[in-house]
Amino acid sequence: MRVSEGNPVGILSLQGDFEKHRQALAEINSPSKEVRTVEDLTPCSALIIPGGESTTMRKLMAAEELDSAVKKFAESRPIMGTCAGMILLSSKVEDSTVEPLKLIDMTVRRNAYGRQIHSFIDTGRVPMWEDNSKLEMVFIRAPQVVSYGPAVIPLATLGEEVVMVRSGKILVLAFHPELAADRRVHRFFVEEFIEERKGIPVAL
Repeated sequence: MRVSEGNPVGILSLQGDFEKHRQALAEINSPSKEVRTVEDLTPCSALIIPGGESTTMRKLMAAEELDSAVKKFAESRPIMGTCAGMILLSSKVEDSTVEPLKLIDMTVRRNAYGRQIHSFIDTGRVPMWEDNSKLEMVFIRAPQVVSYGPAVIPLATLGEEVVMVRSGKILVLAFHPELAADRRVHRFFVEEFIEERKGIPVAL
C-alpha cells in the first residue's frame, strides 16, 4: 500500500487506547502524531478518536478547547472514531452525561453490549470487502447504533447489528480494530479517506 509521505494522522491522546492506534498505523507505514492540544491537531491530515471513557474524554477535550477545534477540523479533514470515539462524534447519545460533537447523523446507546467484564471478540462482516468479508471485532463496553440518517452508509455488521458506518469524511465503529491483528480498517481509513481526499493514487 502506498501512503502519503506528508502530514501525519493525528490520534487524540488525552485518554484511552491511543497507543494501540499508533502501533496499527505504524504497521501499515502511515505516520502518526499524538494530539493533546489544538497546536498538535493543526498539521494533521486526519484524526482518530480512540476508545476510552467518553465522559472523561469529552471533559478533557473541552478543557483544551479541542472540542471546537475538532469540529472545525472536520469541515475539511477526515475523522475516524472507535467505541468512545463513535459516541463523541454522534449527533445524539441516549445518555445525558455526554455532550456529543454532532459530526455524524446518528443516535447511539452507551455500554449497550455490557460492562467491561462482558467484553468479547466475535466475527462480523464487511460486505464491501468481497474477497474476504469476515472481520474479527473486539467489543469493550461498546456502544450500539440505535438509528442513523439518510446520509449515513452502513459498512459492517455483527449479526443484525450495524457496527461501522460512514458519512462524508467521518468513519465510526462500535468495536476496536486496533486490538485485532487485521489492519484492513486502518488501511481503509488511510486509502479511502486520506489518500483519496488528496488525490494520491493507491497501489495495493
